[in-house]
Amino acid sequence: MQLNKIVEFHKALGDLTRIRIIALLQQGPLHGQAIAGKLGLKPPTITHHMAKLREVGLIKERRDKNTIYFSLNTKILEMSAKAILNVGTGGGAEMEMSVTAEDREAIIKNFFTKEGKLKTYPAQRKKKLVVLEHMVKGLELGKVYQEKEINEYLKQYHEDYATLRRELIMCQFMYRENNQYELNPVEVWWLK
Repeated sequence: MQLNKIVEFHKALGDLTRIRIIALLQQGPLHGQAIAGKLGLKPPTITHHMAKLREVGLIKERRDKNTIYFSLNTKILEMSAKAILNVGTGGGAEMEMSVTAEDREAIIKNFFTKEGKLKTYPAQRKKKLVVLEHMVKGLELGKVYQEKEINEYLKQYHEDYATLRRELIMCQFMYRENNQYELNPVEVWWLK
């Protein structure tokens, strides 16, 4: 379940060295040797900690010849830190989107046929999120779906089920691991 993502984020931050690395990277990109030098640690130790930060998406990497520069993924850091405040409040997507009920109804009417088929996939983020939220209403929270089941479910909306499936993952409506899919709770629809 996606709540594990919040737990893993906080575990990654539960180490003084990783907090110090994040503080350094807030000042700008650095390579591993520079981080090791500034913190008085050996490069293998930095490699270990960078792997933990990479697992939760907190760092970005850019290669320049044989040197890898690390930078902070501030967007993920901010969203992950705020996610804990939305757990249990019913926040998440609706708070982020600030779409009125009338807007939501109009978007659904404009993008879906009377039979429930998706006419076109919206380009505008706000509309895209409303469309995806509408499509996941028929899925059960806590149920694990095989990829084939999700494909069949999405085919009822549009023939390009692969794009829809990918969008559900990218917008955090669903979690995927080993070709198994699970609907995320509304509270953790981080909507990257």
